[in-house]
Amino acid sequence: MNASAGGDADASGPPSVEYPGFPAERAPRARDLAELDEAVTTCRACPRLVAWREEVGRVRRRAYRDWEYWARPVPGFGPPDAALAVVGLAPAAHGGNRTGRAFTGDPSGDVLFAALHDVGLASQPTATHRDDGLRLNGVRIAMPVHCAPPDNRPTPAERDTCRPWLARDLELLRPTLRAVVVLGGFGWQALLPVLGDAGWAVPRPRPAFGHGRQVRLSRAEGEPAAELGLFGCYHPSQRNISTRTLTPAMLREVLADAARAAGLL
Repeated sequence: MNASAGGDADASGPPSVEYPGFPAERAPRARDLAELDEAVTTCRACPRLVAWREEVGRVRRRAYRDWEYWARPVPGFGPPDAALAVVGLAPAAHGGNRTGRAFTGDPSGDVLFAALHDVGLASQPTATHRDDGLRLNGVRIAMPVHCAPPDNRPTPAERDTCRPWLARDLELLRPTLRAVVVLGGFGWQALLPVLGDAGWAVPRPRPAFGHGRQVRLSRAEGEPAAELGLFGCYHPSQRNISTRTLTPAMLREVLADAARAAGLL
């Protein structure tokens, strides 16, 4: 895939926009999700992640040597009035870091988007690049870490530095958001404190992650009553799919349950 289909930026991306305390002071100032997503793509707050994502974009995998990698932070994806959020981990080095769209162009995304399509939440079962026509129906994909990490393992410090982006994402979705599917234990642990910051009452002790786990969260005291359904799901990684820890049918079941809770089915 050449640059016209795969990306419109060189590996280094645009110049960084610097803010004091970036992103902690920049994220809350985003007035809407379009502004937030644009701001995310300028972030250079984590030196290790910046170096890795850009190195991957320069060296490239042989199968993608003709691509111009995105090699920047990957923003969220989906409509601004989504009733359901799907929270993953971080972009894949040769997936979202290549295409510029979350879960696009990697095996995990192949499984996820096929399941979303089967449930009626995506316009097509495949996701190959940002201009492939894919639309999500009432669903937004978000993530705790917006840059591809080495070995798919961000550090706790990197997760915490990136947290304001996710917190603002959920705050902006709050008027319409009714359910969240969390893919994997890392995302679950990262999300719970963010939900608390975004205005939902998280139980103490915090509920543990598990596939098929469902938790109901209420709004903070003084806000209009509206529950948020939290749904745990194993991550659709190659390992989990190949070992059948997670099957496409299991993923569809969780997505369908969450979609019903969100009023989408």
